[in-house]
Amino acid sequence: MRKVDTVNENKFCAVILAAGKGTRMKSDLAKVLHVLNGKPLLYYSIAAAKEAGAEKIVAVIGHQADDVREKFANSGCIFVEQKPQLGTGHAVLQAKDILADYKGLTVILCGDVPLLKSTTIKSLVENHVASKAVVSVLTTIPPPPHAYGRIVKDDKGNVLKIVEHKDATEVERKIGEINTGIYCVDTKYLFSALGKVTDNNQQHEYYLTDIVEIACREGQKVKSFIASDYVEVMGINTLEELARAEKYILA
Repeated sequence: MRKVDTVNENKFCAVILAAGKGTRMKSDLAKVLHVLNGKPLLYYSIAAAKEAGAEKIVAVIGHQADDVREKFANSGCIFVEQKPQLGTGHAVLQAKDILADYKGLTVILCGDVPLLKSTTIKSLVENHVASKAVVSVLTTIPPPPHAYGRIVKDDKGNVLKIVEHKDATEVERKIGEINTGIYCVDTKYLFSALGKVTDNNQQHEYYLTDIVEIACREGQKVKSFIASDYVEVMGINTLEELARAEKYILA
């Protein structure tokens, strides 16, 4: 299979996934509007993307979309709506019309990962370019036990696939490196690969993680970049985690 011409400069746009309801928060408020240290969660992802040098920021919103738009009306973000919500791959596809002709990279961020530093985003991009990867996954190694997707690699350190905890074998569950849901992808390749993702799974959703296996199948290079501080890249799914993040920020 022909190799994709990799992007050899550090220019990037950011797509922030911010459509979820956040049912585990046990609240009527959209997850990204929950307040952390006086600011909504989404504020932190936008600020980190700007600080890291994103040329354009697209936020994919859904639950309470009007409230999110209003709250971030002056953020400089471009908002696109995901409805219905058919998974993370489908969410990123909502940015296709805006980014399809973009010649640089796309960094995919999560609106519920507020502790991510701009320096980590920059390092992910730099590592992506230096390794001539087409897809790079930001990973980390948290203390067990946990139920995150595992990063399966070959003996050269190339990423082969991401296996969800529930689908992982006993051997795969012993892998320490996990997926954070944050990626750097050559933009042209991103939308090409997303066009090949199917909803042939139990949830009938289009998973962003599938682009890793698609890239490997097509002979493209997929690398991981490990964030050394696992707390920095953890998502906020419960009010307890929100309180923990507040402690981390104020420490």
